[in-house]
Amino acid sequence: MFAEAKKYDIAAASGTLEQQADQAKSLQRKFDQMRKFNDSIPLKLLKARESTMAFFRPILQEAGLTEQQWRVIRALNEYEELESKQLAELCCILSPSLTGIINRLESQGHLKRRKSTEDQRRVLISLTDQAKQLFKELSPRLEGRYGDLTNQISKEKLQQLNELLSEIIHLEP
Repeated sequence: MFAEAKKYDIAAASGTLEQQADQAKSLQRKFDQMRKFNDSIPLKLLKARESTMAFFRPILQEAGLTEQQWRVIRALNEYEELESKQLAELCCILSPSLTGIINRLESQGHLKRRKSTEDQRRVLISLTDQAKQLFKELSPRLEGRYGDLTNQISKEKLQQLNELLSEIIHLEP
């Protein structure tokens, strides 16, 4: 839209008043056609995230974990050992934020670091036995919340949503 407005500004300087008025009306129609605020897909995705996290957040808070900390624990439980860059990408957490999360989880006894035997510059992060136990304790409760969510929207719709979100994730602008 802004590119359209810029084109209008350039064209307006050279056209007649009637042409300028026509161009302004055309541009206004394009702005009028913009979807309503509440129909914004990014906004709906944010609202959907908040709605779904309401199912899981109380369990995480009770365990003294943030959503981001749980994502890190969950990723490391599945992948066992990762570098911080890999972890940041998997968990959708910016590297500077991840550094603080890793430091806190390490100080709480949930993570350990070791240098790679192949390359001493690489630091690998993994879960401690304490974190593995925490994962085992929380997983059934969190999976139960998935069940509660599924009961409200159906297994088929949840699967369809998962497939659509995967498609959206892989879109190219």
